[in-house]
Amino acid sequence: MHRSPLPEAETALADELATVRPDLTRRYAAALPGARAAVLSRLWRALAYEPLPWIARREPGRDGLALHLTDGRRLHGPHPDPYATAAYVKEVRLDGRPYDRAARLVADLAVPHAAAFAAELDHSTASSALSRAGQADAPPEPATSTEWEQRVVDGHPYHPNCRSRPGFSVAEQLAYGPEHRPVVRLGLAALTAGTDSCRVVGDWPDRFRDGRRVLVPVHPWQAGHVLARPAAPGVPAHPLMSLRTLALEDGGEHVKTALSARLTSSVRDVSVASVENSMTISAFAETVAARTDGLLHVTRTLGAVTAGTPDLAAVLREPPDAYAAGGAGERVVPVAALPATGLPRSPSWLAGFARLTLGVGLRLLELGVALEAHGQNLLVVLSATDAPVRLVYRDLADIRISPARLARHGVPLPALTGRNLTDDATALRRKLFGSLVAGALGATAGSAPALREALATAVPDLPRTADLAALREGPVPAKALTLMRLTPERAGDLWTDLPGPLA
Repeated sequence: MHRSPLPEAETALADELATVRPDLTRRYAAALPGARAAVLSRLWRALAYEPLPWIARREPGRDGLALHLTDGRRLHGPHPDPYATAAYVKEVRLDGRPYDRAARLVADLAVPHAAAFAAELDHSTASSALSRAGQADAPPEPATSTEWEQRVVDGHPYHPNCRSRPGFSVAEQLAYGPEHRPVVRLGLAALTAGTDSCRVVGDWPDRFRDGRRVLVPVHPWQAGHVLARPAAPGVPAHPLMSLRTLALEDGGEHVKTALSARLTSSVRDVSVASVENSMTISAFAETVAARTDGLLHVTRTLGAVTAGTPDLAAVLREPPDAYAAGGAGERVVPVAALPATGLPRSPSWLAGFARLTLGVGLRLLELGVALEAHGQNLLVVLSATDAPVRLVYRDLADIRISPARLARHGVPLPALTGRNLTDDATALRRKLFGSLVAGALGATAGSAPALREALATAVPDLPRTADLAALREGPVPAKALTLMRLTPERAGDLWTDLPGPLA
């Protein structure tokens, strides 16, 4: 394989692991080839489908896909599958030179911002191997949605930065990553209620109060790396997929904390505006969900607090397991964790799952609400026989709301302004289809043929709407995740089109 000078995160992580967890070093080494293929497969998907300006044309052939670069070089790899989740790309060739590591390939492509992106890919590969190394100790059948989340090893199913956690040492990844099943003790930062710097909405519970002082749950990484103030040791909790959101160990609320680290693509903070709007959006979403005949529940926001800065804030939500009928043997599983359940995911099961998720998503979209229904936000309630029966949705901060569509259906517009509101049909469809079809459904199906079969069976049973027609007849929008990392000077989401499974 061709080797280029590049910071070796794989080696650096191995050296640190030998100090903090020597028992994992052999497992980590054994997991590296699979992690390299997983990250390279995600990168190849991006190279095959995203509008990268330095790719002049794409030329499919009998033996795979050739990418002709604007500088005259030629990159060759296997036939791409836009919905594949298997690590099927073991190597690609740049002008005949083989590469089995995404970071080295990007470094040698030498396109703008390649060096920074290559370092992220290097870190993503090493962290993926570390995540896989810890799964051998996973307990048997999970009992809660939190335990299911701990089974999600590779992170984002399509982003090459699926496990990139810059700023996290090996010890911190082991201490805070859900796939390592730690208990995290959240700190508590005290604010004085009623001051300009302390804004509380909803019902802030007594457990997070001390007289007139409001106690804000603080992630220990945030306390150690970002905040100037120390946070007193607080409550134990289990980290969820988003890393910054944790389930309290006593089975109570889920806590979204501020965590000013770049995870996958963006620094995900808890803005002052999101705190101020949280109860309004929650009440509105609960009202709209009631129009789905019980097929969708939204985890209610219970309360939120901010210190007037995105670096110190928290949101409390209902746990999704509250929407399972325990006596009936139901369980709640995050959609991202479905591949780990061992379900056969037969064509009929996939079709039923597609019918449920698309039916709910399209009904809300017609009303004027576009969910960001990717595998992290969307959970499915499975019956005792593993049939998908209902959906649970969490984290409402990034939904989109159409005032015109709401008015058409007589739904009152919530008192909101800003980025949540749009009447642009393209933006609304991108939000839902980009997360649900190009994300949750595609990753659950695991391949284009399986997704095509599931949708072909499910779609005829869905109400005919203009949004469904757009899905049936056109391409599927998806975030251009690699383009976004290679053009950091451009703010906001960038998009590409994937081949439509039904077109």
